Amino acid sequence: MAPPPRQSDSQMDAEVREKIHLEILKRTGAYHANDHVLLPSGHHTSEYIEKTLVTTEASFTEGLGAVIAKHFAQWPIDVVLSTGPGALILSHCVARAHPSRPTLAYGTKGVSAGKRRVTLPVEFHRLLRAGTKVLLVEDLVSTGSTLNLLIELAEQLGAQIAGVGCLWRRTSVDLGGRPVFSLVSRDFPTYSPEECPLCRKGIPLNEEFVRRRTHARCQQRAWSRVSGNPSGPASDVPFESA
Repeated sequence: MAPPPRQSDSQMDAEVREKIHLEILKRTGAYHANDHVLLPSGHHTSEYIEKTLVTTEASFTEGLGAVIAKHFAQWPIDVVLSTGPGALILSHCVARAHPSRPTLAYGTKGVSAGKRRVTLPVEFHRLLRAGTKVLLVEDLVSTGSTLNLLIELAEQLGAQIAGVGCLWRRTSVDLGGRPVFSLVSRDFPTYSPEECPLCRKGIPLNEEFVRRRTHARCQQRAWSRVSGNPSGPASDVPFESA
């Protein structure tokens, strides 16, 4: 019998690093594994990550940001660009640790005419101009839709995308062949209720995250009625829909 193929040192190092980063996310309470979770889509999974908890441990976030900065240290970076509160916290740590000492900027997410869009505050327009080298930073990348909108926005202003750094990325995400570095690259297994192996084993279904999201939506609608602001306050966005 032929021996199993040996992994290269780099592959083994990457796997070890990913396990370490997963343990860090577990310690923040963001990553749930070995569970039976109901997702907002109605599908079931054994893993879940709570987006808003990812960057709540300052020392962990600072260390993870430094890992991303080290990976891109060979690239001269003028601006670190991100969106959302969690990504902004992480991007601050990346910008602080990068040897180029880049400026920090952020885009804002919204909906216009029924379509998702990302806009850049007018004060930041002078930072992104022809030839500006930009590193995009996100906390969690699920579909890549927000990042692709951010890429389009930056390139319309003439900036060059040096790469993308993130904590967690689904392996199927396509960002147009740009350099992507993620501390964890992992897909969640999801099942329809009819095909769920966890249901077949009789494992109780955890509906906590869906209930929490429903409650957040009710609060958002109430805020919109009171304030007249259709977007409402920022709400918890499950990783599944990010």
